[in-house]
Amino acid sequence: MAKQLFRLRNVPEDEAEEIRQLLTEAQIDFYETPGGNWGISMPALWLKDETQWDRAKALIDEYQQQRQATAQAEAKTIDPLRAGWARFLQSPLQFTLYIALVALVIYASLMPFFSLG
Repeated sequence: MAKQLFRLRNVPEDEAEEIRQLLTEAQIDFYETPGGNWGISMPALWLKDETQWDRAKALIDEYQQQRQATAQAEAKTIDPLRAGWARFLQSPLQFTLYIALVALVIYASLMPFFSLG
């Protein structure tokens, strides 16, 4: 009987493709179910042979630990202040427009409270 191995809902396409490739290279028999036309069904990878469960699960767990370590290393190299400044330099008009829009929303939200007194 088939056993659900990996859910694909909200999984980035590159991660899903790498998982498929990993299982194929390890010669693990699996099949994929789509999310359906309206996204109601559960998209997932299913294991055809339950005797391969431990091996497949170990491969996926190891892959996800490596992916997490890579993502954390990349996140540490990004300086939020420098990233914000780079966005400003990339399109200063759009950045200024967004800041003005945020200020307008804050003003419109707080103005009724100031006019009560």
